Amino acid sequence: MDQGLAISYRFIFPNNREDLIVVKIDKQTMESLPEDSGTPPAWCRLDFHQCPNCPLQTANQPNCPLATRLVRLMAACQNVLSHDEVKMEVTTPERMVTKNTTAQRAVSSLMGLVMATSSCPHMAFLQPMARYHLPFATQEETIFRVVSTYLLEQYFRHKQALSVDLELEGLKNIYDRIQIVNKAMSARLRTVGAQDSAVNAVVQLDIFAKMLPYSIEDSLEEIRYLFL
Repeated sequence: MDQGLAISYRFIFPNNREDLIVVKIDKQTMESLPEDSGTPPAWCRLDFHQCPNCPLQTANQPNCPLATRLVRLMAACQNVLSHDEVKMEVTTPERMVTKNTTAQRAVSSLMGLVMATSSCPHMAFLQPMARYHLPFATQEETIFRVVSTYLLEQYFRHKQALSVDLELEGLKNIYDRIQIVNKAMSARLRTVGAQDSAVNAVVQLDIFAKMLPYSIEDSLEEIRYLFL
């Protein structure tokens, strides 16, 4: 039985240039498969701007698992500016989503998928959402998906007689760690001269990571109206 999951992002630029990136994911581990492109560039080394909260060791993990999965995307971002217009076609096993947007927004959507399935330990929480990937999700949609995912995890923990967290303190901690990863990844990409569309894509993802803990403290006012 095929255990693979493929999600493709097709960039179509105004000059009709196209670039296709396919993220292949193992449906059992929900980790994406790094492209076999030879030796990763030096900026992928684990100790190059390594995240200060990284639990991995260079002795058994010479390369950053997140960085190595961004190599193909970084190549696609060459000579692409944040404000450049692009038509996107995102194909998942269930549907195709087409959107005219900016390069920054398109790259951010794809980067979120790549980071979630990168096998970075701090991104593991995001894997269930990657399975049901929603391209170009709004802030409200993302809050709904993130909180629902966390509470569903608590339900399964309850079924195993494990401790549960209905106050979402653990979720705030997860996003505190993700913020640290985002900051270090931005520094890594800036150091190697990555195009601004790639760096700003990480910044855009980090805006949500910073906002979520405050949203929780405000009792998720953004989505409260759906239930009360």
